Amino acid sequence: MEMDKELQLQTTDDDRREQNSHRSTIITQQPQHSRFKKYKWWIRVFLYIIFLLAGQSAATLLGRLYYDKGGNSKWMATFVQSSGFPLLLPLLFYVKFTEMHNSDTSKTKPKVTTIVFLYVALGLLLAGDNLMYSYGLLYLPVSTYSLLCASQLAFNAVFAFLLNSQKFTALIFNSIVLLTVSASLLAVNVDSEDSMGIPREKYIIGFFCTLGASAAFSLYLSLVQFSFEKVIRRETFSAILDMQFYPSLVATCVCVVGLFASGEWKTLDNEMKGYQKGRVSYIMTLLWTAVTWQISSIGMLGLVFEVSSLFSNIIGTLALPIVPILAVVLFHDKINGVKVIALLLALWGFLSYIYQHHLDDKKAKVDKSVGLEVSRGELEIC
Repeated sequence: MEMDKELQLQTTDDDRREQNSHRSTIITQQPQHSRFKKYKWWIRVFLYIIFLLAGQSAATLLGRLYYDKGGNSKWMATFVQSSGFPLLLPLLFYVKFTEMHNSDTSKTKPKVTTIVFLYVALGLLLAGDNLMYSYGLLYLPVSTYSLLCASQLAFNAVFAFLLNSQKFTALIFNSIVLLTVSASLLAVNVDSEDSMGIPREKYIIGFFCTLGASAAFSLYLSLVQFSFEKVIRRETFSAILDMQFYPSLVATCVCVVGLFASGEWKTLDNEMKGYQKGRVSYIMTLLWTAVTWQISSIGMLGLVFEVSSLFSNIIGTLALPIVPILAVVLFHDKINGVKVIALLLALWGFLSYIYQHHLDDKKAKVDKSVGLEVSRGELEIC
């Protein structure tokens, strides 16, 4: 009888040792897995930053080219900002097909009516935002336009605090101030001759349209982040593509209606004939403007999805000083000390935010390691 009890106790001790060794193996493997996952996250964020900076810079330069060489249609300039969404169809189908085999059917999906309402609302907001930006770019001098576009960081800070529970630190505030000052330097540096010949009524319209567009764009980014977190709840690349495809479809339909309702479609043929670079250049300018805006939007939504709406807006503002540097090469604009200082300030602001994210990531790792040590202690007690 005593021998049986001893054998039973020995068997129980062996089982506990095996379980503890198995748990310790899992614990040691978890940091390696999380480290690999973090590297993949940084690669995705880096790619989205490249998409946003390259796409927005190229689209802004092409928009300038359209107006400078004879383009005058506000609805056409608005149309190309969202009409490139069909280019996403092959990628969307491929991603959907790939994720179909790896999807978790146990996850609850939002109602179709909720998703439709969400995409329609965001599409209408996007169309209005693009139209206001088109009016501002047409009616305002570049200096005032750039200064007002920089104000979207302040709007986004308010919306991110209200809708996304964004926490503000000294480094984030420093980043916002530096990027705003950088864009403002470029604004006041532009010659005041740009404002010559602009009627007062159109100047006022352009001013309030650009200010309203900055607020609308900031609200759009915060609503997108809110939708990812509270409504869609899918951590997949197809969620980003859906958020770009369907609102762009709605915005494009609105632009088509506006183009015909305003009667601007009647002037497009004469506009193409009078374009200084010729018909082919006119079509290619509009085509590549649509393509680059889609690339920019993918980067923007990806950063909202991976980080936050505020971070996406900060990266977008970083492109403002990059555009004048590219304009020196492409449009032979003059470079001066103010533009160089603006670029350095923008980089400083960008690195300030990146460093804050590094501190947050470091703190999260410390908290996680403390949690693992606590769990190990509990296992040893057991």
